[in-house]
Amino acid sequence: MPRKLDLRTGPPVWSAYRAPTVPTDSLTRDAKADVLIVGMGISGAMMAEALTANGHSVVCIDRRGPLKGSTSATTALVQFEIDQPLYTLSKMIGKATAEQAWRRSRLAVSNLAARIAELGINCGPSRTPSLYLAGTMLGPSDLHDEAEARRRAGIGATYLTSAPLAEKFGVDRDGAILSHGNIALDPRKLTAGLLLKALERKARFCAPVEATVIEDSADEVVVATRDGPTITARHVVLATGYELVDIVPATAHRIISTWAIATRPQSRKIWPQAAFIWEASDPYLYMRATADGRVVCGGEDEDFVDETRRDALIGEKSARIAEKLGLIFPHLDTRPAFAWTGSFGTTTTGLPYIGAIPRHPRIHAVMGYGGNGITFSQIASEIVSASIDGLDDTDARLFAFNR
Repeated sequence: MPRKLDLRTGPPVWSAYRAPTVPTDSLTRDAKADVLIVGMGISGAMMAEALTANGHSVVCIDRRGPLKGSTSATTALVQFEIDQPLYTLSKMIGKATAEQAWRRSRLAVSNLAARIAELGINCGPSRTPSLYLAGTMLGPSDLHDEAEARRRAGIGATYLTSAPLAEKFGVDRDGAILSHGNIALDPRKLTAGLLLKALERKARFCAPVEATVIEDSADEVVVATRDGPTITARHVVLATGYELVDIVPATAHRIISTWAIATRPQSRKIWPQAAFIWEASDPYLYMRATADGRVVCGGEDEDFVDETRRDALIGEKSARIAEKLGLIFPHLDTRPAFAWTGSFGTTTTGLPYIGAIPRHPRIHAVMGYGGNGITFSQIASEIVSASIDGLDDTDARLFAFNR
């Protein structure tokens, strides 16, 4: 990794809630496993749980430690709606491919909800509707076309005009798309819960450990670490988030800066059904409620990665986000109780890159970028675990590096 990013600054709202501790060991001697996972955030946790469930021996390493990267900074709107609207994505990659990507995203949210329930992970999951509001990028007629495109793809969507939008949700906009079946949850508790399930199945967690050199051959991968010991595995999964390893192609990948706030608890003032709300605007705004009635609101993304510059804008950006939140819901107390900023990855199409790295079939990368990071991490856990087991996932080509 050419440099270590300062992934986030400021206390995220999730620091107000206690997540289970994930114990780690030191790496004092060489180790072997079926699979080495580099990264112990949400993507690495999902991979560890899926692979240990399939009977693989797993070692996970992280140069910071579990949950200490970008995972805590996410606002955790676990949505199937991809950043790039279906109507727009169809023009970019073709209608059939775009529709299948959206359908797989929707399926992933359902699969994740089922997995959380099956494993009994205490992360406060709740199925939540979402509203996609008309904005500066897509107006009412555009949203009407988008809703039609989704329905033709077999994805439920209802277009709301201004009157029912105001009546049902108290939002004064010219139009919106109403969707159902997304998930609100606590991302730190989810990540810790998944890692602890993998630990029960004898996964080994070593941190802080930094991978320095990766060498692959026909039947194994050897990873050297900064402190000396090596780890030999049949497969390596790079779940390093927004910090790219040199071997990962950087095609269509860029890092931007984002900001978020969370208010004090105010359960009686939360809008109907605590729906996710996001705007078809640039810069866009999005919001959700926590289980105890805080409002989490973020956006104001800018296309730069300089951490010092990013951090200096926390006060200004927080005030602007709070002001915009107040314009949509004037009755809310929008004063930030938490304000934070972070680095954020995105791709041209809004789709992630998942799968084996070209010319390195035993090295798999999970780049679940965009506003659907958790959803894409679920897809990655399905596609990569199938590949390691020698199986073909029917949608693997949608997200492959050589797509």
